[in-house]
Amino acid sequence: GWKVSMKSGSLSYILPCNRLPVQLMSQVRVYTSNGQKKDLGSEDTNKSAREETLNKAETGQDATNAGQKQSSPKQPIQVKVKAVLKKREYGPKYTQNNFITGVRAINEFCLKSSDLDQLRKIKRRSPHDDTETFTVYLRSDVEAKSLEVWGSPEALARERKRRKEAEIKYRENLFRNQRLLWEYREFFGNTKPRSSTATMFFKGPGKVVMVAICINGLNFFFKLLAWVYTGSASMFSEAIHSLADTCNQALLALGISQSARTPDPSHPYGFTNMRYIASLISGVGIFMMGAGLSWYHGIIGLLHPHPVESLLWAYCILAGSLVSEGATLLVAINEIRRSARAKGLSFYQYVVQSRDPSTNVVLLEDAAAVLSVAVAATCMGLTSLTGNPYYDSVGSLGVGTLLGTVSAFLIYTNTEALLGRSIEPEQVQRLTELLESDPVVRAIHDVKATDMGMSKVRFKAEVDFDGRVVTRSYLEKQDIEQLLQEIQQVKTLEELEAFMLKHGENIIDILGAEVDRLEKDLKQRNPDVRHVDLEIL
Repeated sequence: GWKVSMKSGSLSYILPCNRLPVQLMSQVRVYTSNGQKKDLGSEDTNKSAREETLNKAETGQDATNAGQKQSSPKQPIQVKVKAVLKKREYGPKYTQNNFITGVRAINEFCLKSSDLDQLRKIKRRSPHDDTETFTVYLRSDVEAKSLEVWGSPEALARERKRRKEAEIKYRENLFRNQRLLWEYREFFGNTKPRSSTATMFFKGPGKVVMVAICINGLNFFFKLLAWVYTGSASMFSEAIHSLADTCNQALLALGISQSARTPDPSHPYGFTNMRYIASLISGVGIFMMGAGLSWYHGIIGLLHPHPVESLLWAYCILAGSLVSEGATLLVAINEIRRSARAKGLSFYQYVVQSRDPSTNVVLLEDAAAVLSVAVAATCMGLTSLTGNPYYDSVGSLGVGTLLGTVSAFLIYTNTEALLGRSIEPEQVQRLTELLESDPVVRAIHDVKATDMGMSKVRFKAEVDFDGRVVTRSYLEKQDIEQLLQEIQQVKTLEELEAFMLKHGENIIDILGAEVDRLEKDLKQRNPDVRHVDLEIL
């Protein structure tokens, strides 16, 4: 057997190995968060009993180890008792101290703005870029005020239900109200200044689309007359092509006007994708109306050929169409060059990445129109020289194939844009380096930079912040001597807890301010970045 004495402050144990009795010879104290100490147990025995026990232990030990030359040395073990705070359980009552904005208080608790004037107002850091602070209220105060106004929770629930029904009824009658407003403006005259939506069609992509609508509409009218006069399959394909272009560009104009709408609660990121949606539908329309009808008419011409009448007028109309389509094509090319130069991209990159879907559609449609006019004129010329109507039908098939290729390209590029593709790796690298160069940031993880369309980027990253730098930033704004005095005045666990809670909440506010600063720097140095989501690891 052996005997070891273990001491820790006022703790002393006898630890035997041969079933010897264990005796606790001191008092154990545990401190809670309220500073009170509790006695877990104590055992007082008289001196003679302890001596007797020790003597028995030594006698048994000597009998067992009689043949050993050297006994085991005594090694005292130092044990430290750690004082910890009692874990606090946070229930629903604690969450009533959460903050709530005035708008939510009015909407969710059916209050008036005058009711909030009597409540306690708290200034907090604003999450919006245009204001530094804003006013919030304690949720418990708002709930108490709502019960005071409505008398009971049942009455408040009835009022909420009534307002919900009124909101549903208003939405159902919204179309009727808009119709009445339109009739009122028609009767009394609309004196409202020209909106920004209307001005969009006098510059940039809107101007290109409007010019294309006018020219393609005239081309369709004259090509249709030429087809009626000559019966040429190629001329019919050209008329259908111009009609498809006119309808698709009208759809693009609708997409441009819808994309200018301001964001609402149902669409917090706005309606910029309406341009891509309109361009996608336009590509499908080109495939169905343009390519489909051209192929159909060409196949019918091959199966049932018929002689073509005089093509003089057809040549004249094709020549005029070539000039008009070429003018529209030059307008689209100049607009894309100007926009690509502003973005630092080449002409090809700007078109392939579908940076401006409306202008891309006009560009490709007009390019296809110029080529199709050349194909139609060539096939009609061969028909005039040889008298074989099959050349004219082959020209119709060629125009349909050209339109099918353009539509496939438009569908692909706009689908990629709507799926939310990433921006260029070089841009992602620049954004990441900007964050990592800041002293408050240790590392960046899970970076996602999504192109939302129309030069709008959404950036998301998980940031590992340096807590020491954040704390030092907080200390630089404090009076160090006063802070040292507060530390020296801490004597109890309650005072320590209050001190840590006070400054801990302030440090969290500093961390939030650092996040806002980083988001602001990203937006200022990269104007394309409109939405930044930094998550704290």
